[in-house]
Amino acid sequence: MMATTTASTRASRPSFGASMRSGSYLQEHQQYRPPHQDGHPGIDSIVEGLQRASVSSPPTKRMASFNGIPSPKSPPKIIDSGLNHTLSHAHCQPPPGAASDRLIATLIYKTTAPRAVISDYSPGRAPSGNAPTVSTTIPPNLAPVRTLSNFPLEPPTPDPEPLDHLYGSYISPLCLTSFLHLISSLPSRPGSQTLSSSHRCLNNPEHPTVVELSLSPTPDPTYLSLNELRKHELLYRFEREWNVDVILQADTVLRRYPRLVVFDMDSTLIQQEVIDLIAASIGVEAEVSAITGRAMNGGLDFSASLRERVKLLKGVDEDIFTKLRTVITPTKGARELIKALKKLGVRTAVLSGGFIPLTQWLADDLGLDYAYANTLESDPTTGKLTGEVLGSIVNAERKRDLLLEIARKENVTLEQVVAIGDGANDLLMMKAAGLGVAFNAKPVVQLEAQARLNGGTLLDLLHVFGFTLEEVQTLIQ
Repeated sequence: MMATTTASTRASRPSFGASMRSGSYLQEHQQYRPPHQDGHPGIDSIVEGLQRASVSSPPTKRMASFNGIPSPKSPPKIIDSGLNHTLSHAHCQPPPGAASDRLIATLIYKTTAPRAVISDYSPGRAPSGNAPTVSTTIPPNLAPVRTLSNFPLEPPTPDPEPLDHLYGSYISPLCLTSFLHLISSLPSRPGSQTLSSSHRCLNNPEHPTVVELSLSPTPDPTYLSLNELRKHELLYRFEREWNVDVILQADTVLRRYPRLVVFDMDSTLIQQEVIDLIAASIGVEAEVSAITGRAMNGGLDFSASLRERVKLLKGVDEDIFTKLRTVITPTKGARELIKALKKLGVRTAVLSGGFIPLTQWLADDLGLDYAYANTLESDPTTGKLTGEVLGSIVNAERKRDLLLEIARKENVTLEQVVAIGDGANDLLMMKAAGLGVAFNAKPVVQLEAQARLNGGTLLDLLHVFGFTLEEVQTLIQ
């Protein structure tokens, strides 16, 4: 009973009411706070300020839905994050009702090809310091030439300046800029947009020797077609100045996916001319080589020149083709190129103005799917060549017809056919193909071909299709 009474009469625990509360210890001793060197309040001041601040909901603002497309009503918010990314560009899928209008320019630096030099001036009127002169001293009060007939009425055309020697033996940024200026100087379609471009380094990104440029829009075709642009004087001069080959192609999906590649053999798939090798074995190499050179440059009808050369081979042992197998040297990159094309499912063929024994052997050795060439007659009793050709000659027209025949048989559209050669007898098949490539070709072929490759390896053809060096290495492994 006593315990209960004591508990009920015990005083309650003292507490402060709201009016009796004082500030915090820090608030009451503000003068003792250390000063902030940067002028910013400490964390305690921030916390106390939040405690005193009244929390109120901000007025709601009606926001229009954002559909992801910037507009004057919904401008994009730009934040400098150090990243650079474009939501869209000129090479995206074109809008409905429009078609893509892009040009692909593949620039390949000629690392091993000799530089062309203009040197056909008379010694007495040298156009530049590179040309020879008769004398290094000029008599007083006389012109640089001694006879009036040789006196230059106007300065001769100077050699293109070797700009790659000044700015680097690769596809330099200045080389790309010079090419873009060249393209932008050509007339464009009325109402077309400003020229836009992008590029990819297909090998070493720091010092590339192969660069693929994508350009849009293309020059006005009513003023300058693609074939005319390929032969334009400005383009030739650019190639000489920068020591490059420029391959121009319309940017279509078929460009990247060839299905049939056709090769010439002599001086294309192999480094030699077979008929010259046979002639050398009997001591008539000079006569045969002279005829071959004129035929390959378009100076002679190929069929007539072949018959004339074959007559000089009369009496050669028919086993000469077996002996020549040890002499034949495939062009650098030929074996790897065929391997890569087979991995891609591309059909291949060799159409040669040479002779079928070696052509078929080479096709089997490299793994080509088709081989066509001429057949020489031999005397079965003596085992010697008679100097005659059997059947129809594989000349320029026959090569073109065979290309068309193989394309029909394989159900391949001509836009997906590529033909590669070096002589005048290859021009017809190169023109029939979607892309004709002159590989280290004769001058007349270089002028007429759609593309020119003057490097040291046939693997450059894969760069023309748009493959990078990494992808090429994957294909040839």
